Amino acid sequence: MPTCYRHPDRETGLSCSECGRPICTECMTMAPVGIRCPEHSGGTRRVQPPRIVRRTSAGATEALVTKALIAINVVIYLIGAIQPGASLNDPMPARVFFDPHSLYHRLWLDAPDVHNGGWWRLITAAFLHANIIHIGFNMFALWVIGRPVENYLGRARYLGLYLVAGLAGSAGALLVTPNVPTVGASGAIFGILGAMLILEWQLTGKLGGAAMTMIVINLAIGFAYNGAGGNISIGGHVGGLIGGILCTLAFANWGRGHAAYGKIGVTGAAGLVVVAAGSIALAYWRARGFA
Repeated sequence: MPTCYRHPDRETGLSCSECGRPICTECMTMAPVGIRCPEHSGGTRRVQPPRIVRRTSAGATEALVTKALIAINVVIYLIGAIQPGASLNDPMPARVFFDPHSLYHRLWLDAPDVHNGGWWRLITAAFLHANIIHIGFNMFALWVIGRPVENYLGRARYLGLYLVAGLAGSAGALLVTPNVPTVGASGAIFGILGAMLILEWQLTGKLGGAAMTMIVINLAIGFAYNGAGGNISIGGHVGGLIGGILCTLAFANWGRGHAAYGKIGVTGAAGLVVVAAGSIALAYWRARGFA
């Protein structure tokens, strides 16, 4: 990605509508005609022609992490679908509940298996899906909301956010439904929504924008579906959302800076570690005693 012409260490997807130079959120000014750099925000003087900034060819490396995550989820889904007794629409048939050697039985999340040493389930469950609709909806959501968030945060912080939000979602799922096997990337995706909420707030000064609308709608759908007899993991959704918000606030130095910078920094790295460690500790505390 290009870097801000005033802060070369900060990657950005924003540019001045007047001169085209890339600018970070700290340097930008919102104007009726679009985003402006400091030199053009007042429109009173001209500056030298913009530097030429190398840009990648369209679509070549854009949202590389998002594409990789979608590919991993799809490959794991297909592996589950070709197991004995499974199918493309049902990679998690009833028999897997009684077959300890099946892929899903080895990787799903539930308190008894975590209590018995299955620590990897806190993250592997985020790469499993129950049926074709489940993975289709989650991957579509990841594609739509993941790309802009990855462009704002940069690849390293975005990947860290996704994985840590997945851990936070697992902790939330164990808190609410410890004995129910849980699968799905929804916790991590809600973490991305949480990041989008903070980014939108920092860019516009408002919390009631598109991100908040999507969060409220998806949580409402989950509660309504469960009320009709469904089995959506509300705990996983809320846990991932909280994890994503906390990680993005850490990227923003807890409000003293902007989250849309390229380098992770000490505060951001420490925030990821603290949220991840807290999620794991909470998950193990909840799983304690289940067998």
